[in-house]
Amino acid sequence: MAVSSTPTRPDTPAPAARAPRRPRGEGQWALGHREPLNPNERIKKDDDPLNVRDRIENIYAHNGFASIDPQDLRGRFRWWGLYTQRKAGIDGGRTAVLEPHELEDEFFMLRVRVDGGQLNLAQLRVIADISREFARDTADITDRQNIQYHWIRVEDMPEIWRRLEAVGLQTTEACGDCPRIVLGSPVAGVARDEVLDPTPAIDEIVRRYVGDKAYSNLPRKFKTSISWLVDTPYEANDIAFLGVEHPEHGPGFDVWVGGGLSTNPMLAKRLGVWVPLNEVPDVWAGVVGIFRDYGYRRLRNRARLKFLVADWGVERFREVLEKEYLGRTLLDGPAADLPAKPVDHIGVHRQSDGANYVGAAPVVGRVSGTQLAQLADVVEAHGSDRVRLTPYQKLLVLDVAPERTDSLVTALRGIGLEARPSAWRRGTMACTGIEFCKLAIVETKRRGEELVARLEERLRDFDADISIHLNGCPNACARTQVADIGLKGQLVVGPDGRQVEGFQVHLGGGLGMAQGQTAGFGRKLRGLKTTAEELPEYVERLARRYLAGRTEGETFANWVIRVDEEELR
Repeated sequence: MAVSSTPTRPDTPAPAARAPRRPRGEGQWALGHREPLNPNERIKKDDDPLNVRDRIENIYAHNGFASIDPQDLRGRFRWWGLYTQRKAGIDGGRTAVLEPHELEDEFFMLRVRVDGGQLNLAQLRVIADISREFARDTADITDRQNIQYHWIRVEDMPEIWRRLEAVGLQTTEACGDCPRIVLGSPVAGVARDEVLDPTPAIDEIVRRYVGDKAYSNLPRKFKTSISWLVDTPYEANDIAFLGVEHPEHGPGFDVWVGGGLSTNPMLAKRLGVWVPLNEVPDVWAGVVGIFRDYGYRRLRNRARLKFLVADWGVERFREVLEKEYLGRTLLDGPAADLPAKPVDHIGVHRQSDGANYVGAAPVVGRVSGTQLAQLADVVEAHGSDRVRLTPYQKLLVLDVAPERTDSLVTALRGIGLEARPSAWRRGTMACTGIEFCKLAIVETKRRGEELVARLEERLRDFDADISIHLNGCPNACARTQVADIGLKGQLVVGPDGRQVEGFQVHLGGGLGMAQGQTAGFGRKLRGLKTTAEELPEYVERLARRYLAGRTEGETFANWVIRVDEEELR
C-alpha cells in the first residue's frame, strides 16, 4: 500500500472553492447586454443609420466626398445601399493589408431593392437611365434580385433617389445590419403550379418594416425568401417561407430559419409550423425581433441568426417566438413537396392565364443600362409591361402572347440575352469581384465570361446541368458552397512559383431544390486549387470525365461523391 510522504495537519483549512466563472456576455440585448462591444455596434448606437440620408442630401451631396464623416462613409451609408468601391489597380494580395481608406475609391456601389424581383417598364426605364447618366452604364443583376450600380458619386444621390422613388423603387436598407431585400418567385401570380401568390405578404413586409427604426439595428444583415414555388435558395436565408398545403387548413407556408453561407456555412432548419398568408408578416417580424433582441452582438463573425438557431435548436426558437413575440401557438405543419427537378424558369413557359413567360440569361449577371433600355423597348414592342429578376442573375419577361413568343426570343438574342442558352451560360454565376469590391481577392465577372465562352466553344452540346459559382473571396456572395462547382477566390502558387489569382474548388454542393436532392456543401478536397488562367481547362477536363464516367441519370453531384479523388483533380 502506498503511503503519502507529505504529512497533513488536521487543522489545515481546506482550499477555498473557486466561484464559477460567469459566462462572457454575447451582447444580447434581451439579457441586459446593451453596451456596444465593437465599433460597428457603437456606430449604430451613436446614431440610427437611417438618419444618414439627411446628411447625404443636405451636406455631403453639396460638399463632396471629402466632407463625409468616416463613421457615415464606412458604416451608416450601407443602410441606403451605398458602399465605397475598390480603387482600381490594387491587387488581391493587398486586400487584407491595406486600411479601408487606402482601398476605397471616391465612388460608390449602389444597390436598388427589387423585392420579389418585380419590375414594370417604367421602373426598368428609370433603372436604365440612371445607369447611363450616373453609373457609367453599369447595372449588374445580383443573386439577391437587386440591381447593382458602380461609379456612383455622392453628389448625384439626391437626384437618383428622386427618380427611383418616383416609380416606386428604393435603396432603403439594401445593405447594412437590417432586413435586406425579400426574395420571391419571379413567376409569383402567373405560375401554373402556384396555389397561393405570396406577393401581398412581401409587399406588406416592405411597407410596414423596411425603414422602421424598430428593426434597423440588427446584429448583422437579415435575409428573407418568400415563395410558393421551390425556385429560390430558401435554405440559404435567415428566414424562408415555402408554399405548402395543410391537410386541414389548406394552402399556407412552411417556415425555415437560420440559413446563411459565408465563411461558416449553415443550412436553414424547419420550424415545423404552418402559417397562413395573412400571418406571414407577423411571423416574419417575430423572427426578426428574436434576432434583434437575442442575436450575438459581441463578435461580428458570430452575429448572424444561424449561430443563435444552432445554439438554441428549433424547439426553443419556436417556443420563444410563440410565447414572447406572437403571444400564440403556431399550428404544426407538413413539409413542402419538392418538384421533380430544379426550376430556374429559363426558356419559354406557359402562364396560368394562357400567355407565356420567357426566361433569358445574360452572362454571369452582367448587363448595362444600354442593354436594359433595349430590353424595355423589346418588351414593350411585344405587348408586355412586366419584367422579373431571378435569384440566379437571370431575368424573365411575362405576359407574352404565344404567337409573339418566337419573335421575342429572337429579339432578346439580338441584345445579348439568350432564352435558349447553353448549359454553361445557364448555370454560371459570379459575384462582383476585385473589379469593384474591397473585400475581393480575384477577378470574377471577366473570368466567368471567359469560362462560359471557352466551354461553349469546346462543349457546346453538353447535355447536363452543372452550376458553377465564382466568388472573389471567402464570403460566398455567389453561394459557392452550394454549387456543383464552387470556386472561392484566393491567391495560389502559379507554374513559375509566384502567387497568382486562383480558386479553391468545392465540388458537388447543392440545396434541396428537387426530389432526391440532398442539401449539403459537397467535397472540399485537400489542395484542390486552380489558377485563374487554368480554370477553363480544369472545368472542361472535369466535365468530360463526368460525361465519360456517369451512370444513367446520375447527376454531377452524385458522381462527385462516388468517384475517387484523382478523378476530380
